[in-house]
Parts: sequence; C-alpha cells; structure tokens
Amino acid sequence: MHVLVTGGAGFIGSHVTVALAAAGHRVTVLDAGHPAAHRRPLPGTVAGQPVVRADVRDAAAVGRALAGVDAVVHQAALVGPGVDLDDLPEYVGCNDLGTAVLLAAMARAGVHRLVLASSMVVYGEGAYACPAHGPVAPAPRPVADLAAGRFEPGCPACGAPLAPGLVTEDARLDPRSGYAATKVAQEHLTAVWARRTGGSVAALRYHNVYGPGMPRDTPYSGVAAIFRSALEAGTAPRVFEDGGQRRDFVHVRDVAAANVAALASTARSAGWRAYNVASGVATTVGGMAAALARAMDGPEPVVTGEFRLGDVRHVLASPARAEAELGFRAAVGLDGGMAEFARAALRA
Repeated sequence: MHVLVTGGAGFIGSHVTVALAAAGHRVTVLDAGHPAAHRRPLPGTVAGQPVVRADVRDAAAVGRALAGVDAVVHQAALVGPGVDLDDLPEYVGCNDLGTAVLLAAMARAGVHRLVLASSMVVYGEGAYACPAHGPVAPAPRPVADLAAGRFEPGCPACGAPLAPGLVTEDARLDPRSGYAATKVAQEHLTAVWARRTGGSVAALRYHNVYGPGMPRDTPYSGVAAIFRSALEAGTAPRVFEDGGQRRDFVHVRDVAAANVAALASTARSAGWRAYNVASGVATTVGGMAAALARAMDGPEPVVTGEFRLGDVRHVLASPARAEAELGFRAAVGLDGGMAEFARAALRA
C-alpha cells in the first residue's frame, strides 16, 4: 500500500514512517520542516522513503503528494501548550486549517482511508468518581486552590475528594488549552469528512509519548525531554505541583505500532472511531522524573509546588478498545523505556 505520512520527518512521524516501511508499505513523507519541530534542514529520506518539503496548508502541494496514494497517516501538527496566546493563530492554522486542506484534497483524489494523530488532551481532566455522587466531571481547578497547594479536584456537587479512574474513548471532550481545542477540531473535521465521503478514520488519542528522537530545549518539548535536559546539565528535574499528577507514558515505538495496526483497521469498515494509545499503566510525573534520574544517575527531582494554568491533574487511559479492535498492546515498560531514553539521541 502507498501511504502518505504528513509530518513524517518529525518525532513521532519518523517512527511511524519506519514502522510502515518495515511492514512493507511504500511511504511518501510530506513535512513542512516547521521550526517548532525542526532546527535543522529536513532529510531527503526517512527510512529510505522520500520526503516532500511542503506545508499541509498548501492545497496544490498536497494534491500532488496524494497522487497514487491509498491512505493517509496525518501526524503533522504543532504540539504542546505553546508559549502564550500569541501562538494560537499558528496552532489553529497548522492543525485545523491544515487538516481541512488535507481532507478536501483527499476527497478530490478519492483517498478514503485516514489515520489521525489525536491526543489525550481532548479529554481535559480524566475520569473521576465521587463517593456520594458517582461519576463526575470536575471543573478547571481554581487559581486560588492551586496557589494554596490544593491540587486535587473536588466534586463539583459537594467538594468531596474524588477517586481518579480510567478514561474511555466515550468520555466527553473538554479541552483545557488552545492546543487541546485544535485537536478536538481535528477530530470533528475528520468525522464530518468520513460521513460525507464514506471514508474510514481511526483517530489515535496519544497519551504522553516519549522516546528516541524527542525534541529538546524548545517551548514545545515534552516533559520527559525537559527533565532529561536538566539531568544532562547536572541539575535536578523540577516537578510542578506536588509531583502526584498521574499520566500514562507510552513509548514512541508503541505509538508507531499502533499506527500500523490502525491503518489496517481502516480497510475493514467505514466511519469514524477513536482509540486511546497508551501503556495502560498509571505513573506519576514525579515517579517518571525519578525513574529517569535513576537511569541517568542524576540528582533526585525537586518538587516545586509551581503550576501552570490549563494543566490537568490525572488522565489515566483505558487501552481496552485498542487491544480488542486493533490488536494493539503496548510492549515497552517504563523502566526499560526510560533506561533507553536516558541515552538515546534527541532531536536538536
């Protein structure tokens, strides 16, 4: 199969390209070389597959790249919380306008299979239950609570402490940042496209991805890369809040494997379907920082009590749907993954 991978020279996209090529697919990479993801010129190939330098918002370039293509794996996006609201127009342009241009071009070209890189940020907070009121959706945490060190969200009805649970793909969407809002919009746009064209979309909601080739030392770097940069400089990782916020850290090779599995699923049925791409193991941010510090023989993390507006407390994923429908199950454990990550080359 001939697959177009947008953003295929980036962190996750390059691993996806490698995995698709290893699975026997012919791949064309379309990548803009955006400075948020690339500090160096784009390579001519990724895993021996050709790279076309073009912005996904360029309808003519996208149309040319779709010639002879059977399916698209859409990885191109600006990621992370950004610096401030001045980033918002570029996020919306790259992520949402870019997706709209791509979908229109796919409809014209008669390409009806799509794998979308979405994100766990579409959920906002994860799943919670109150002892008295059952499943509840907490509101954004008040600044006064965060400043006072009260980090756990309370029940919106009675204020009681909540028990975090596993969020499933049927949870309501509640974006808490500009980036999150663009990922929700991508999902809605692709769902409209699937209904209008009879196409098939697998929307992969990545949880916290880490691994070799991760971008470093940029405002858009993931937390694992930020911690590693600190440890390489001989300083302790600085962990926000009390370090107890829970996440699901999933290795980039597992994410690439999920994309290969999702691509196969798009041949089986039309319509739109979301999948959590996660390890299924809950880890605190403080625990992840400590695991990386051990792997690098560096100083223990420092818990700062600082906070960022828009951050959520706990997002723990249920991987059951991806395992049942895609046959995907994460294979890389956190300790082994962090030991590799501690020494792997990162993206400058």
